[in-house]
Amino acid sequence: MKKLVILVSGSGTNLQRIIDSTASGEIPDAEISLVVADRECYGLQRAEDHGIKNQLIRRGKGFSAALETLMPEDTSLIVLAGFLSILSTGFCEKYHGRIINIHPALLPKFGGKGMWGMNVHQAVIDAGEKESGATVHFVTAEIDEGEIILQGKVAVEENDTPETLAAKVHQAEYDIFPKAIAKVLRNQS
Repeated sequence: MKKLVILVSGSGTNLQRIIDSTASGEIPDAEISLVVADRECYGLQRAEDHGIKNQLIRRGKGFSAALETLMPEDTSLIVLAGFLSILSTGFCEKYHGRIINIHPALLPKFGGKGMWGMNVHQAVIDAGEKESGATVHFVTAEIDEGEIILQGKVAVEENDTPETLAAKVHQAEYDIFPKAIAKVLRNQS
């Protein structure tokens, strides 16, 4: 069984999708061994509700070091699922090729510092883009610049607001996230 560590900062809807996908076999031969949050959030409760070990590590300078002490040795993949903190360069280098993130835009556009949540969707609309979507990519020390694993696209309609676009992008995330995780785990074998 491949072991996943999931990092969250919010309600954990993508975490729930991963929980469901490991249970159904959509992500085959994998289980979540640990969920870590960088702030109080419902994602921790989701993990608790499913009997998954979980831990709060307050965000800040010592986050990556504290996370490293908690990492199970047999971790196959670290998955950032709506995780808003930045991991240290040292942590990213130590786990190079074993950390992935989901971003609510079609990278390389609309990535980097400040591009999260509604900021991304507003920027997409302001730029007059005709499509947006979600990107699963490897995590490096540079924000949102790692190799792209999978993307899912959605149309940006004239009457879209950041909220309506966010809802469409979230559906794309639900579609591609389990596929991307399964792909990375397959390639590790």
